[in-house]
Amino acid sequence: MTSTYRAVLLTKKGGPEALELRELPLEPPGPGQVRVRVRATGVGFTDIIMRRGYYPYAPRFPFTPGYEVVGDVEALGPGVTGLRPGQRVAALTVHGGYAEYLTRGAEEFIPVPEGLDDAEVTALILNYVTAYQMIHRVARLQPGQRALVTGAGGGVGTALLQLLRVAGAEVFGVDSAPKAEAVRSQGATFIDYRQGPFDQALRALVPEGVDVAFDGIGGANISLCTRAVRRGGQVVSYGFTSAVGRDGGSDNLGTLSGMLALYVGARLKGRRPAFYGITQLYREDPAPFREDLPRVFQLLAERKVQPLIAHRLPLLSGRAGQELLERGGVRGKIVLLREVPEAA
Repeated sequence: MTSTYRAVLLTKKGGPEALELRELPLEPPGPGQVRVRVRATGVGFTDIIMRRGYYPYAPRFPFTPGYEVVGDVEALGPGVTGLRPGQRVAALTVHGGYAEYLTRGAEEFIPVPEGLDDAEVTALILNYVTAYQMIHRVARLQPGQRALVTGAGGGVGTALLQLLRVAGAEVFGVDSAPKAEAVRSQGATFIDYRQGPFDQALRALVPEGVDVAFDGIGGANISLCTRAVRRGGQVVSYGFTSAVGRDGGSDNLGTLSGMLALYVGARLKGRRPAFYGITQLYREDPAPFREDLPRVFQLLAERKVQPLIAHRLPLLSGRAGQELLERGGVRGKIVLLREVPEAA
């Protein structure tokens, strides 16, 4: 039995060079804990925000990034029931995924059905549950309603497009021209934000406005979304990626202006504002996540959703994954895999 394992550690705030491959001692799981051998983890923008030193749920340096994990149960700590060695499981870890092994409380792991692809399952854990909960728990969208999605070609964006289609919505996706086909392939009407204010383009198609807008960018997007939504409709924000400063830190003024536009500006114009954060909700009450992840597993098994996987990289290639994401133009999810298909 091995006594060590390899992991990518984020050693300090900074650029990709702050990610270092280290060898760490492999400890037995404690009471109530489970150790899994990691099969897959994702690379997302939140990982980059952590590296830049601005994320409220990040641990102190050094730590291993990796927001979501799929793995095989290898060892059970004292008192653990309901899981068995060799069982494939998934978890919303927030950090810890860029590693060969991960140990967490047994309650964090959810069994993964047989026959599902590791990379696609990884995409479901954060991106699709985020999208599913915004649609069904926040917006409570009904069949036949209209929805607008900004950043529609990204990981959460494509998840929203697919799940909105399953929910019976008419969908409009905003992004840049290189992602037009990815948006249209999900059954959405494409709007190019570089061709002018997207609220005007949307109103030209739907003069009365959409019922709900989903935005993960923030900044000026909030006001545009507000104008695209009908009076009495809802603006759902799930992030302020535009407010991350170019120096690697947070643009606090940009974040504040986004929150004001959401909670004051939208309300003054007769729209209902909502801010969604999957980690905050999960920390307050993990029950909705434990209910919703199996639901999206079932949708995947039925091929009602099909996650768009942008890159499949080796498991310890977290630095390369973050560099790809920072360069922009990524369509879908970057996944790190213990076993990478030769064609990847």
